[in-house]
Amino acid sequence: MNTVISARHLNKHYGKQRVLDDMSFEIAAGRIVGLIGPNGSGKTTTLKALLGLGNFDGEVQVLGMDPRTRRDALMNEVCFIADVAILPHWLKVGQAIDFVAGVHPKFKREKAERYIAQTKLRPDMKVKAMSKGMVAQLHLALIMAIDARVLILDEPTLGLDILYRKQFYQNLLEDYFDENKTIVITTHQIEEIENILSDVIFIDEGRVVLETSMEQLAERFVEIMVEPEYEEQAIALKPVGKRSVFGKTAMLFDSISKEILAEYGELRLPGVADIYAATMKGN
Repeated sequence: MNTVISARHLNKHYGKQRVLDDMSFEIAAGRIVGLIGPNGSGKTTTLKALLGLGNFDGEVQVLGMDPRTRRDALMNEVCFIADVAILPHWLKVGQAIDFVAGVHPKFKREKAERYIAQTKLRPDMKVKAMSKGMVAQLHLALIMAIDARVLILDEPTLGLDILYRKQFYQNLLEDYFDENKTIVITTHQIEEIENILSDVIFIDEGRVVLETSMEQLAERFVEIMVEPEYEEQAIALKPVGKRSVFGKTAMLFDSISKEILAEYGELRLPGVADIYAATMKGN
């Protein structure tokens, strides 16, 4: 595996509060990874560690570099979107392009201008005159024009309506991502990105709860709509989650034979959000 990001035994405290608790994980090249966890779980602190934004204990390597000591070199290969509304209100589209072209050696002005030409953005339009969706389009135009190897997105579509959110991720896949790039995403809209993810990392209270590929997730977890007469037998197999769906009981199982479970009801492929919710409850 060509490891692009490696974190080993990360620890971070704010006063007496432990934000990262011996966290370790690896991310390979050409993967799209969802870093998923509840508010206060340590997601943003983890991303800051990867970007060299703050102190922490432990070891981090991004593209073979320690972000604490080689951040300037690393930023030539890494792009980061923290929020769609962080651009200054006075900034014009043309000025944003000029700025990034002046500071980033891998920025391709022609590519940014080509993408912007497909939107309602104009070179003289100021950020304060844009909708949130238009600001997201400007962000994405600037990012897609940088030939960075790692893209980190922290709630990149927060506050956008569903049409802009879908367009954001579609453009990201079609115009940016390839097998030489790696994307790390945090979001609360799990259902909207699970079809583009290759891997997930669930974290809670600064610890990794689950780290796996989407293929392994589909092999491990299965949900069944249990027939009433088999409910006791199914419960005896210790489901990791249980919920009511249209008057029936749906149970989620981890690493239980599908052949065995099929005797108790209809098998279903659970969504990432369902697995996440069950995992957090059991953590």
